[in-house]
Amino acid sequence: MGLGHLMHHNSNPGTRGLTIDHGGTYDVFGAVFFGGRRDHVYRRLAELSGARPGDRVLDIGCGTGYLTRRLAAVVDSGMVVGIDPSAAGIDRARRITEEPNCTYSTGVAESLPAEDDSFDVVANCLMLHHLPEDLRPTALAEMRRVLRPGGRLLIGEFRPPANPVGRHIVGALTGPSMEHNPIHLLAPMVRDAGFEQVDSGDLRPWIRYVTAVAPGARG
Repeated sequence: MGLGHLMHHNSNPGTRGLTIDHGGTYDVFGAVFFGGRRDHVYRRLAELSGARPGDRVLDIGCGTGYLTRRLAAVVDSGMVVGIDPSAAGIDRARRITEEPNCTYSTGVAESLPAEDDSFDVVANCLMLHHLPEDLRPTALAEMRRVLRPGGRLLIGEFRPPANPVGRHIVGALTGPSMEHNPIHLLAPMVRDAGFEQVDSGDLRPWIRYVTAVAPGARG
């Protein structure tokens, strides 16, 4: 049984998705898995989100707040709210976060604890593959619901190696949801959810990102 199998399970009855409760272990695993590029990749994701000073940002599946804190640096006087189904992950995020413009709470992607049109940016990284495939459109519909007109969406997902041997190693370490992650469906799924200006690209070593805009004009 790989490390990913030990960390990924379902501890929140409010979702059929997987949760990660061993936040400290996951942080160490992430640092190793990204080969020293984790901070660079996440700072670049924060830039790609389109967040700007004063924005209100939602980070879905925030875990221990790694992306949340990098978004907080971008929005400056704004606010970033991180949500995650794991109470243990949220507790760790609160303990290690020093940025005053970050708040955290438990919540699930398919039923976001937020009002309509309440965020300028919605972001998530390495979250969607934790959801069963039939729930992913529901989660995207929720992301669009809470975004203001013209608000921006950022999704970062795991890009499996093209090499079959590499994919097998990933599967042994993390489980089948990452080994067979259907990243080719990301951009079409975002378009189907009603988003516009959909764009995508890769960040070494493991991330495929998709950016998009909610219909309407952003102020």
